[in-house]
Amino acid sequence: MANALRDLWESPKLIAATLVFGIGGNFQYGFQISVLNAPSLYIKQFINETCQRRYGVPLETWKLTLIWSFTVSIFCIGGLVGSLCAGNLSVKYGRKKCLLLNNFVAIAAAVLMLVSRTAETFEMIMVGRFLYGINAGVSLNIHSMYMVECAPKKLRGLVGVSVATFVSIGKFWGQLVGLKEVLGTEELWPVLLAFSGLTALLQLVTLPFFPESPRYLLIDRGDRAKCEEAIQNLWGKGDYASEIADMMAEHAAIRGVKSRSPVELICEKTLRWQLLTTIVTFVTLQLCGINAVYFYSFDVFHAAGIPDKLICYVALGVGLCEITTSLTCGMIIESTGKRLLLFRGYLCMAAALALLTVTLVLQEQISWMPYCSMVFIFSFIFFFSSGPAGVTAPLPGEIFNQSYKPAAFVIACSINWIGLFLIGMIFPLIVDHLGYFCFLIFFGFCFFSGVFVWFGVPETKNRTALEIAEEFRKMHTKTKIKAVESIGNIEAQQSIWSTKL
Repeated sequence: MANALRDLWESPKLIAATLVFGIGGNFQYGFQISVLNAPSLYIKQFINETCQRRYGVPLETWKLTLIWSFTVSIFCIGGLVGSLCAGNLSVKYGRKKCLLLNNFVAIAAAVLMLVSRTAETFEMIMVGRFLYGINAGVSLNIHSMYMVECAPKKLRGLVGVSVATFVSIGKFWGQLVGLKEVLGTEELWPVLLAFSGLTALLQLVTLPFFPESPRYLLIDRGDRAKCEEAIQNLWGKGDYASEIADMMAEHAAIRGVKSRSPVELICEKTLRWQLLTTIVTFVTLQLCGINAVYFYSFDVFHAAGIPDKLICYVALGVGLCEITTSLTCGMIIESTGKRLLLFRGYLCMAAALALLTVTLVLQEQISWMPYCSMVFIFSFIFFFSSGPAGVTAPLPGEIFNQSYKPAAFVIACSINWIGLFLIGMIFPLIVDHLGYFCFLIFFGFCFFSGVFVWFGVPETKNRTALEIAEEFRKMHTKTKIKAVESIGNIEAQQSIWSTKL
């Protein structure tokens, strides 16, 4: 850990790039997930008043609920559109230029949010949410890709974790500025919804001072001189011959091969286990129960005797726990390894969910049980942030080579957006029918993913994409050989028994 921090401290431009790309990248995604919680009542009131002013009658309850659900969910639709476009755009225009232009989308959305109440048009909020979704979809894809490509092998894990850290910071900041003491008031909610335009403007002003991704320049563009210049700019002066040699080896391996599409990746048999790893980890990221835990945390805090007016402040503690743990993950990832963090995180999350279910069921019978539930909520968030949250987001950038990397991120981020949309639509129904036992579904996903990682995923720490591909091949070739040997032994035993008979 100390060595990784020292190496990172010797690259101040890389630290600055991490902050700038993060604040205009995955921070936006996290912020938009949480920002609508505080002003929801004011926005619903604004929608109802606008319709009453137009049509002379207030909205029926079901109509208002439908409009509000669409306003919330359209963010995911925009995110899916942005993710599907991001792969081709990142190859055609480069990582840096895509993120630079993407800021204009967020700024346009912020302007719509800011003037929506003055214009007396709630449809502007819907369009703004859709544009924010596109912005977040592109950011989620390209921010992850850029950070993995910009970091040297020895810092790839530490820098990669920053992708998830900025999501956590975004969620926390959305809760913080949404407090009534800040911007979560009836007068200031348009300013609150427009806040993302400020962070987009910050990245727009500072991003031109940073270079393009070195791997993109060398492997996609074949420009070694620009690549070396970008490396010296980001990492500082030094001898990076081995890093450039690794890039040249990958460049030679895929020479003449254009960037692949998601369909081509799905059809490529040699990358089947890498693709399956991406699908399992990103599906579990949404179906691990993190949204359910946040949902029930308010009930648990209430049962523990915390006054309703203070629960929003306690919830900030939950978000702060996620940020702190994510930063801790960055400190230990280079020494622990990503495979162990995933495996340990999934299994400990499964255990926390099982115990949380028991305490929630018993909280009405035993007075002190809500405090146990609080412990397991924080335990779950700790294991989520210290493992799957930090490792999953940059994973496609590590296990795929340059020609398949954009397609892998398109598939991964599309799964993320579809999962987020389905959870938002289906989760309330699951809660209504299963109550606390909904956690058993998430327990199954976490447990299965932990077993899958242990038996199906190699360690990626300090390895190139070519080395990781070879590790996948060896791991699953051994599995096939063992299976064939087992079948052969069974057949041999059957033959011996038949001979005896």
